[in-house]
Amino acid sequence: MLTTSFATRDLSSCDQFDSWRDWYRTVFEMAADATVSGGFEAANSNWIIGGLTVSEVASPPVAVARSRPFVRRNPVDHWVMTLSSQSASEVAVRDRRFRVPAGVPFFLSLGEEMSIRREVGESRMQILLSRDAFAGSEPLLDASVGIPLHGPRGALLADFLRMVKASLPALSVEEASRLKDAVQAMLEACLAPSDHPLGMAEKPMAATLMQRVRKAVARHLYSPSLGTAKLCREAATSRSQLYRLLEDQGGVAQYIQRRRLSESFAILCDTSRDFSIGRIAEMLCFADASGFSRAFRREFGITPKEVRLAALGGLPPSPPSRDDFGAGQFRDCLRSL
Repeated sequence: MLTTSFATRDLSSCDQFDSWRDWYRTVFEMAADATVSGGFEAANSNWIIGGLTVSEVASPPVAVARSRPFVRRNPVDHWVMTLSSQSASEVAVRDRRFRVPAGVPFFLSLGEEMSIRREVGESRMQILLSRDAFAGSEPLLDASVGIPLHGPRGALLADFLRMVKASLPALSVEEASRLKDAVQAMLEACLAPSDHPLGMAEKPMAATLMQRVRKAVARHLYSPSLGTAKLCREAATSRSQLYRLLEDQGGVAQYIQRRRLSESFAILCDTSRDFSIGRIAEMLCFADASGFSRAFRREFGITPKEVRLAALGGLPPSPPSRDDFGAGQFRDCLRSL
């Protein structure tokens, strides 16, 4: 089990909020909900155990978001279960806005556009779940995104989260190794639908298919043969199902191109990979460098050359993560998941 933490209390008051925002900047866009001229004393502690991170946060009022362009530049897609102790949360996700009372857990996916606003400074707990480690629960977790868990099962899950956090410091190595299975079992027990199973199956089925498509695209991102036919074979679906699934993404070709552009953005920000822009375009199956550059600028509002120059100057738009867990940014806490 790895542990890491970050706190602003020892920093000067004028630097506290900027440092807190920098800790999270590759995972969230962040804005203080009130003036920070008097300082922003906050702390984050994390326990990282094979496939999940338990996170405890205490901070003044703050608003966080993952806009669509930000998600593309910072591709983290973990699920997050949040439990606030005192403050209600104003949440926007999947074209819905709703208020979650304190003490009610709710799920979001970092792979989706979303925002959260809290008006009261308070402490909160979160469990971050990697898609690979919790792939067997993906339909239930994706179907639960954006739905506050009111009622007895939500209360049970909230109590379980508190218990997990309280027990972490005393867990033996053997007990810690079993925590992932215990969390998964509790989530499935609390999230499984109790009625209308057929009516509720549509979203989980679509989520499962989307996961197969996402993995197939990742496997063949550098292959010129990646297209509709290959995706249908790899994801075991029909053309009509695939077209419906990716309709909101602009279609199959547009979805693949956006994934390739996101990959190119990461390559350009990594100064250890000194490929030319033309070579990157070729690797990711663009017809030529000029066409790649035009598509890149349409997607991100900046040219590949500008991203490369910013990275070489030490100011990449999406900085590479560090290897040590004692420093860096909050995203480092997710790298082992």
